[in-house]
Amino acid sequence: MEWSATPTADGTPIRPPICKTYMGTLGKNEIEAGQKQGKFVVVAGCVPQGAPKTDFLRGLSVVGVQQIDRVVEVVEETLKGHTVRLFGQKKDGRRKAGGASLMLPKVRKNPLIEIIPINTGCLNQCTYCKTKHARGELGSYPPDQIVQRARQSFEEGVCELWLTSEDTGTYGRDIGTNLPELLWQLVEVIPDGCMMRVGMTNPPYILEHLEEMAHILSHPRVFSFLHVPVQSGSDAVLTDMKREYSCSDFQRVVDFLTDRVPGVTIATDIICGFPTETEEDFQETLRLCHKNKFPSLFVNQFYPRPGTPAARMPRIPTQEVLVPLQAELLGKMVTVQITSSHKHCMMGEPVNEALWVSPGLSSPLPPGQVSGATNLKFKAQAVDSQVSFSLVPFTCIFVLLAVLARFMWFLF
Repeated sequence: MEWSATPTADGTPIRPPICKTYMGTLGKNEIEAGQKQGKFVVVAGCVPQGAPKTDFLRGLSVVGVQQIDRVVEVVEETLKGHTVRLFGQKKDGRRKAGGASLMLPKVRKNPLIEIIPINTGCLNQCTYCKTKHARGELGSYPPDQIVQRARQSFEEGVCELWLTSEDTGTYGRDIGTNLPELLWQLVEVIPDGCMMRVGMTNPPYILEHLEEMAHILSHPRVFSFLHVPVQSGSDAVLTDMKREYSCSDFQRVVDFLTDRVPGVTIATDIICGFPTETEEDFQETLRLCHKNKFPSLFVNQFYPRPGTPAARMPRIPTQEVLVPLQAELLGKMVTVQITSSHKHCMMGEPVNEALWVSPGLSSPLPPGQVSGATNLKFKAQAVDSQVSFSLVPFTCIFVLLAVLARFMWFLF
């Protein structure tokens, strides 16, 4: 599984809400660091637009998601001592436009990958999400602008084209086209040796185009990958989330693409601890995951985003959300049996309860030894599909290397 490592009490990694994490820690810290250095600060993105009254945004210039092409103007005014806050949405007549021009100059973080937003905003009203607050209604970029940007990117040496948005499946519903039509146009301009990746789409919008999407994902210049969030394996919870599909709808998408697209990878998202989720709802979600064995699964802990309907629902007590599946494992060193291996991790399960050992010290450590970190080299011995580890002490060498590294750091 591909997890972000924030373990809960039972060891299951939970990915904290990205927007909450960013504005709560990194974003705030960067703003404060800039202010302490006497710098002018301009904040941009969907998070400040969704929560413009956040305390640490007071007195700062803010550029909304559809005004990024005016960032030079905002910076100039900020340098003059003015505070500028641009949150308006761009219009194409009476219709919401896609956003900032796709032809704006950019410096790619990875020079071989071009990321193109094909639309902004959302058609859904999910009770837990603030995307609608920040991004507004759906606004699709015209197909010719997207194709032009893709063609220019390939001419600049890009090898991969990534299409992104809040929901790629909704593309074109506001301008009389759809996602498959756009993808076929893009496939025609992808050079040999280059690839295209389709971003996240919600189940309701991919259901209408399953046949065409299967053909597109089978194309030799398109990655056989699709991110389709399910969020819960319980229809009752999905209804409370206002997700506008059932578990059977999601399963139909997975089954169809798995059957029609050789080697397809389906990624999905799960939200744990939604206010109305019961133990049975949670078990249904586990059964869904066990049935499909998703190669890429992102698990998020529910977070009550201010201003959303779900934030007003009675929350499940924290201790209930974090109740471990095997409380007896907490604080124990456990012998495990390796059941499978992947690129970045190995999966396993406990072997014998009698062998569970507490790592607490029964006697003082000898001089020069550190609990749990006295060894640098690990020797793995496979016995009856089990793995045990014998540790070779290198404490003195480790200490000397650490002191030397510290000394070199001070010198250079």
